[in-house]
Amino acid sequence: MEFHKQHILTSVVACIIDEQSRVLLTRRCIEPFCGQWVMPGGKIDHGEPLLEALHREVREEVGLQIHVDRLLDVYEHVAHGANRSHYVILYYRAHPLSLELAPNGDEVTEAVWVSADRLVEFNMTPGTRHILAQVYPGQLRDPGQPDDELANRDLAENLRISG
Repeated sequence: MEFHKQHILTSVVACIIDEQSRVLLTRRCIEPFCGQWVMPGGKIDHGEPLLEALHREVREEVGLQIHVDRLLDVYEHVAHGANRSHYVILYYRAHPLSLELAPNGDEVTEAVWVSADRLVEFNMTPGTRHILAQVYPGQLRDPGQPDDELANRDLAENLRISG
């Protein structure tokens, strides 16, 4: 019998809001969630402090310097993808110290500033949708926390507020 040690993967993500109340979204071009819109962030290297990882990931993905304001929430994706990976994601609110975007192309193909009224146009991950439903109440339907996500993942990924 083959044994696979399972890990919980911890990531940090920046919910970057500019002076016009727009949020920065990026389209991923790697798994998991390839093709979906998320906020910049990624895995924490062993021994790397959380906020250093957050700054590094944002610089690597979109070329921005940010100021981190506060922790917004923690979200997890349980048993996701072919490897049934378990992700714990710490979402931090931040604001940009510059606005010029430079998507790296290796992890994200696009980066755009999005106003609250346009959020429904984007195919987002459940975690992204959960956080943005809190930041912009009434603009998105919240898919809930992981128990809700597992119960009906397809519905959670496609929820939109009806007009």
